[in-house]
Amino acid sequence: MASVKTFIRNTPAGSLRDYFNTTGITLPTLVNWDEPEPAIIEPLLQAVDSMDDVARAQVVADAERVSKMADDAGQVALFSVTKDRDHLEQLANGHDRALWMFLNRHDAFQRAEEVRFTDERRRGRSWDGFQGKAGCTVQGDAVSLDAFRDALRQQFGTQNIHVDMFERVRPTFDGEDCRLIQVVVYREGLPDSLLAFDGGRLVRRAYRPVFEAAMTYEPDTGVIEVVARDRESRTQMAKSLARDLLGFEFGGDKVPFRRFDLSVLLAPFDFPTDIEDGIENVEVRQLRLMPLDKVTRRVVLECLAKEDATIWQMAEEEFGATSPLRTGWVVTQARIVIKFHPKRGARWGRTLPLTITMPHGCNLKDRTREEQLIGEKYLRRWGLLVDEPELVED
Repeated sequence: MASVKTFIRNTPAGSLRDYFNTTGITLPTLVNWDEPEPAIIEPLLQAVDSMDDVARAQVVADAERVSKMADDAGQVALFSVTKDRDHLEQLANGHDRALWMFLNRHDAFQRAEEVRFTDERRRGRSWDGFQGKAGCTVQGDAVSLDAFRDALRQQFGTQNIHVDMFERVRPTFDGEDCRLIQVVVYREGLPDSLLAFDGGRLVRRAYRPVFEAAMTYEPDTGVIEVVARDRESRTQMAKSLARDLLGFEFGGDKVPFRRFDLSVLLAPFDFPTDIEDGIENVEVRQLRLMPLDKVTRRVVLECLAKEDATIWQMAEEEFGATSPLRTGWVVTQARIVIKFHPKRGARWGRTLPLTITMPHGCNLKDRTREEQLIGEKYLRRWGLLVDEPELVED
């Protein structure tokens, strides 16, 4: 019931009433919707708790889906597929916007869920990017889609394939939206089984799981990105997309793998920023270093938040000429904290902590979309993020 409580406590009462009216889920006890909102919450929670198992399970499932799309990442996904931006911006909060889409634009809501699935895995272990041909028009006619589905059926060895294709946008760090075509593939997996109760008896039931994969094509650059479970399938899916829906022969060239280069942090660095981003200061709190001649060893330098000296000053004071920053060591990990000025009415500014690990690791993908855009913009500007083959691995 935790998801239901979050859903009910964060959604305006009028929108909650619309939810029950639209879905046809009957409340077993009377709720006076004309009461002030604080007075509605507890009776509504009690009413949901008193529902039969089927109705309560439906409310729980809906509440989980809506609440998941109410956070920053979910909101970005919703706005990336909607044509109702002006209306959404007028709604009270993330839960209100997510519920409105769930009730009134359900297909778009589901596509937003697919967008989130894709973007959360972008540049992770289940992701690959390929350089394709720019400027292609995606073929959405029945013949092209049938050819694409047939290729997927042959690849995965199943007749049960569902393909969903739609246009969307993705924010970029320069403030512009890039246009994408997203293709989502659902396929049936091999037979499996799970435990279940049947008339009070514990039994094992056979079923076939459904797996989700996704591809995006960016017409301006020609880049094809694929999110799927195994690497081999990602290459083949990109090939099928290029041949059957984009009309060109796939060469298999991958986009440059983003690499982090932390060598700039061996010496004091000023971290230039733009005033409009509201950044107060940037601090390096921790550096992990490795000697080139003994790669099994590490040294960690750390300055806590209340330390007045910079990490470079501390290293100089403690080690002098023998500091690992001066004797040929390599920075393999850094923890950087970006501190923002307080917003109007706030006492404290928020902070954006980033942990970067050579050659490809960064926790930026776990942050909000706004923070990702800010972080990527400055990691590139500061020379910490490059698109070249790596030279040193940790």
